[in-house]
Amino acid sequence: MRRLAIHSLLLQSVSDFLSGTHTPEFLWIQPFSTAPNRFDCDFSNSETLFDWAGRKQSVARIEDAMGQADFWSNSEKAQATVATLKSINTILKPLEEAMAVGEDLQALEELAREDGSLEGDLAGEADRFGKLVDALELASLLSGPHDASDALVSINARDGGTDANDWAEMLLRMYSAWAGKRSYTIELLDRQDDGVAGIQSATVAIRGPFAYGYLRGETGIHRLVRISPFNAEGKRQTSFAAVDVSPEIADDNTEVELCDEDIREDVFRASGAGGQHVNKTSSAIRLTHFPTGIVVQCQSERSQHKNRATAIKMLRARMARLEEEKREAEQLARYKQQPKTGFGSQIRNYFLHPDQRVKDQRTGHYVGNFQSVLDGNLDGFFDAYLKWKASGSAPQIATDDA
Repeated sequence: MRRLAIHSLLLQSVSDFLSGTHTPEFLWIQPFSTAPNRFDCDFSNSETLFDWAGRKQSVARIEDAMGQADFWSNSEKAQATVATLKSINTILKPLEEAMAVGEDLQALEELAREDGSLEGDLAGEADRFGKLVDALELASLLSGPHDASDALVSINARDGGTDANDWAEMLLRMYSAWAGKRSYTIELLDRQDDGVAGIQSATVAIRGPFAYGYLRGETGIHRLVRISPFNAEGKRQTSFAAVDVSPEIADDNTEVELCDEDIREDVFRASGAGGQHVNKTSSAIRLTHFPTGIVVQCQSERSQHKNRATAIKMLRARMARLEEEKREAEQLARYKQQPKTGFGSQIRNYFLHPDQRVKDQRTGHYVGNFQSVLDGNLDGFFDAYLKWKASGSAPQIATDDA
């Protein structure tokens, strides 16, 4: 009966939530800034992240628009609308499932009071409901101003020579594998191959519901320790790669303003694979933003015009990320430390020698299967980062053998 009493307390909380008399703490947004949320204009109550009624209204409006004969006349706008629908359903569907399970749980609890043999079924449903609540609590942490946006992921080889170039390409495959598991789309925007192995740098756009919200914690230095396949003596090698994640900003977003006089544009011939036209014409674009020092480049398209448009998007994304970094720096100031960029500043360590393990230096999240992580099983790291960020805990101290 003690178990039944515990379930009754849980069900009372569910009942209060469903009736609107009480909102669980995890349903309230703790915004990082006053910037408007992607869905605020559609919500009847923007104070809560899980505004069920508002989201249902938004879905109804979008589905009505999608039913119009001319919906696909503007392909780019239509695709953006479909992406918005997917983002809303990312929250709405689990919320509706949790509400339905909560109602079933209430009915089962009443039956269990009369028939003790149903306590086992009640325990199973309570466990299921608890997992749904945990998932919603995690989703509530994706409340940053750009968390619902698509993501631009840039990877650059750092210290470690050829091993670092190879490591950078391994990371590129890792994030692509993660995106593939979620059925996100991946677009290669820029890639600079190394002359021996791997890449010097690459930038990809990963597009899907809350792509940036999940990936933004990957920004930083990633350190690999292994027996080098490029060393004839079979020595242990430490190599580094830098990852930078920025939100993809819509062209009509007024939050990020660009002035032509602040930008220098350089045109050059693209390098690497891509056919004769790519390599023989000056189609690649490099943009330098003087006020911030940000440099971006794109050479993935044969058209100089398309490369310029993509480079502008990359620049807007980096500037949005820069503003977010300023806010994060203010939070880190209370620990009297700023993020480093050199040796010992890694956010995550990947070991292939002497044993296989991957450990995040900030959250302490640990995985003993190196290949599983490289295959794109990153959700554990993302979940741990979101919870760590919300807790306001200080970063752990990185050590050489962590």
